[in-house]
Formats: sequence, C-alpha cells, structure tokens
Amino acid sequence: MIVVDSDKLIACPICEATNIDKSNRNICRRCGSKIYHHRNSPTEKSWAYLITAIIAYIPANIYPMMVINQFGSKSGSTILEGVIELWEHGDYPISIVILIASIFVPITKFLMLIYLLVSVKYPIGNDKKVNRFTVYYFTEIIGPWSMVDVFVVGILAGLVHLSSVQIIAGTASTAFAVSVFFTLLAAHSFDTKLIRGR
Repeated sequence: MIVVDSDKLIACPICEATNIDKSNRNICRRCGSKIYHHRNSPTEKSWAYLITAIIAYIPANIYPMMVINQFGSKSGSTILEGVIELWEHGDYPISIVILIASIFVPITKFLMLIYLLVSVKYPIGNDKKVNRFTVYYFTEIIGPWSMVDVFVVGILAGLVHLSSVQIIAGTASTAFAVSVFFTLLAAHSFDTKLIRGR
C-alpha cells in the first residue's frame, strides 16, 4: 500500500478525482483532463481581508462612535475623545478598557497578522514555528475583545430612556464593526499549514 502525503494530492476540476500532484504534468487519471495549478498566493485572501479591515479602521477613528441628541442639539465624539471624556469624569476603568479594546487590540492584531503573512513568505532571522503559532492563536483569542466599544454604545443606547436624551450609534460604530469582522476573516483564512511548511 502506497501512502501519499495529503499536500501532494490534487483534485481534478472536471470529474473531482484525486490525483498525485506531478507539478506541471498533471493529467487526471480518470478523465484525462489537464489539471492546472492556481497561481494565486495562499495568503492573498488574508491580505485582502486585512487591508479591508485597516481601511475600515480609519473612519472608525475619525467619525463619531456615538451621537448624543439632547434637547434637539447633537454632539458626537470619536473613540479617543470618548476615552478622554470618561477619564476626565473619573471613569478610569471604563476608559482604560475602551482604550485597550478599541485602540491597542486592533492595532496589535493588524501588526501580528502582517508579521504572520510576511514571515511565512520571507522567514525573519531565527524565526521559530512555535513563535508563529503562538502569535496566530493570540490573534484568535484577542479578536472578539475589540468589539467591546461597539457593545458599550449598544448598552448605553439601551440603558438611557430619558425623553430628552437620545443616544445613536455613529458612523464609526459601523466602520469599527466592519473592521473587526474583516480582521476575524483575515485570521480565519490564514492557513496554519504555511507555518508548518517553514
């Protein structure tokens, strides 16, 4: 019985028969069709999702996260303005949590994903596989925590029932949610086999 590594198997796009990958001379054993290798980079999906997440993160920090409508006058604040305002009002734990979850976590995740995507293609110095696995799983763990800011807006909007005050999620909330969503997709579409392959 011949045992073939699963990485050396390739499926026929016509009849879906499994064939042994023979580099440029792949012909299906069942239907005789030529099987072509896709020239796409194995990391291109992750790069596309990550770039989209970074682009969405820019308006998430420029536009107001939350708009307060009080007595007909509207006022909004960005993430950093909200953190500063909470700090000035003495809400130190909340301001620190929002600062970490909305600024440090997303930027850290962007940097870690960029490191992973670059290091699997261009190994850096004495880069260890274990370190890359640790970085990857860390991005998986911290990913959902960056949604804390959006949850805070939702909780505030639900708790404030005063007729004179209305809290509305701003443009930044949508952009931030989109950024987090695409960051999660970038992490999930990253193939961990690329780490093992180095």
